[in-house]
Amino acid sequence: MILADLLGGLGRSVLTALAALGRIVIFALSALSHILRPPLYPREIGAALLNVGWLSLPVVALTAIFTGGALALQIYAGGARFNAEAVVPQIVAIGMVRELGPVLVGLMIAARVTSSIAAEIATMKVTEQIDALVTLSTHPMKYLVAPRVLAGLITVPLLVGIGDIIGIAGGYTVAVRTLGFNAAAYLQNTVNFLELHDIISSLAKGAAFGFVASVMGCYFGMHSGRGAQGVGRATKTSVEAAAVLILAANFVLTGVFFTL
Repeated sequence: MILADLLGGLGRSVLTALAALGRIVIFALSALSHILRPPLYPREIGAALLNVGWLSLPVVALTAIFTGGALALQIYAGGARFNAEAVVPQIVAIGMVRELGPVLVGLMIAARVTSSIAAEIATMKVTEQIDALVTLSTHPMKYLVAPRVLAGLITVPLLVGIGDIIGIAGGYTVAVRTLGFNAAAYLQNTVNFLELHDIISSLAKGAAFGFVASVMGCYFGMHSGRGAQGVGRATKTSVEAAAVLILAANFVLTGVFFTL
C-alpha cells in the first residue's frame, strides 16, 4: 500500500506538471498569434519597450562588466598553472558571447522584468481592471500580453549584444590594467577568435530568453489568485519558473547550436 501510494502521488505530480506545461504552451502560442494580428496598441508597446529594454540597461551593464572582469581574473589564475595565460582574451570573448552574456542577461530580466509584469497584471486582476477591459471590448491578451511579449522578443537580444560588448570590455580593462596584457594584441585576439556563428547564437538565445521571461510574467499575472497573497505568489512563482526555463532553454539551444 505504501509503495502504491508513493507511485500514485508521483504520477499525480507528473500529470499536474504536464498539464501546467500544456497550459503555458497554449498561452504562449496565443500570445504569438495576438502579436501577429491587428489591432496593435503603440502606446502600450512603447511603454513595454521602455520598461523591458531601456530601464533594464543599468543592471545589465553592471552585471556584464563585473562578470567580464572576474572571468578574466579567474582564467588568468587557472591558465597560470599550465603556462596558458595567453588564452585570457579568447576565453573571455567566447565565454561571454556564447554563455555568460545571454544567461546572465536572461536571469536579470527574469528578476527585474518578469516580477514587474506579473505583479502589475496580477494587481490589475485583483482590482478588476482586466474585467473592465473585457467590458470595454478590449481583449486582455491583445492589450496586456502581446505588447510585453513583443518587447521581450525585441529588446532582450539587444541587451544581450550590449552585455556581451560590456563584458568583453570589462575583461579587457582588467587584463590590460591589472594583468599586463598588450591592449592591441588583446583586442586582435578577441576579434580573430569570435565567429559570426557565436554572435548569432548569442542573439538567438536572447530572443528566446526574452520570450520566456515575458510569457512567464504575463501567464502567472493573468492566472494569479485573489488578494495581496495571490499577487505575491504569482510574482514569486513567475520568477522561479522563468529562471528555470531560461536555464533549460539555454541547455537545449547550446546543444542545437553545437550540432550546426
